[in-house]
Amino acid sequence: MHVHLVGPHGLTDPELTDAATLLADLVSQGAALGWVDPPAPAEVTALLRDVWTAPPGDTALAVAIDDGHVTGLAYWRRYDRPTHRPHADVEKVAVKPSAQGHGVGRHLMTTLIAAARTAGVEVLTLDLRADNTRAATLYESLGFRRYGLLPRFVAVGGLRYDKLFYALDLR
Repeated sequence: MHVHLVGPHGLTDPELTDAATLLADLVSQGAALGWVDPPAPAEVTALLRDVWTAPPGDTALAVAIDDGHVTGLAYWRRYDRPTHRPHADVEKVAVKPSAQGHGVGRHLMTTLIAAARTAGVEVLTLDLRADNTRAATLYESLGFRRYGLLPRFVAVGGLRYDKLFYALDLR
C-alpha cells in the first residue's frame, strides 16, 4: 500500500470508479461522510475534480492505493472567507473496511498534515460524528485537540448524533 498526493493530473478513470465505489459502500454501511444516501459516481467525480483542480495550496487530496485499487482517500480545503484563509478543513477521510485498522487512515492523515505544513496552513480543522470513536482516537494521536461539541447536531433519519470539532495548530 502506498499513499500519495494527487497532482493536477488528477485520478485515472479506474481510480475514480474505485473512489466512488468506496464512498458509496461506506455510506451504505452507515459511515458518517456527509451523505445520508450513497453518492452517485458523477457526484464523487465532480467533488474530487474540484479538489485536485483547485489552485496550488488551496487543497490536498491523498489517496491510498493497494494492489492497483483505491483503499482510502482524504482531503482538505482552505476556507473561502478571507479571515479564515490561513486555515484549512479536512472534509473527508474514507478507508475501505477491509483496510481499516492497518494504518491506512494514519498514512492518509500524516500525508495531509505534511501537505498542510508545506502549503503554510496555520490551523487544520475537522469535525466528526461523536460515535466515530476510532477516528477520534486517531486524530488525537496525531495531535488534534477537541475544541467543541454540538449536541444532537447530525441528523440521520430519526437518529441524532453529537458533532465533535477538532483542530491541529501548525503554527
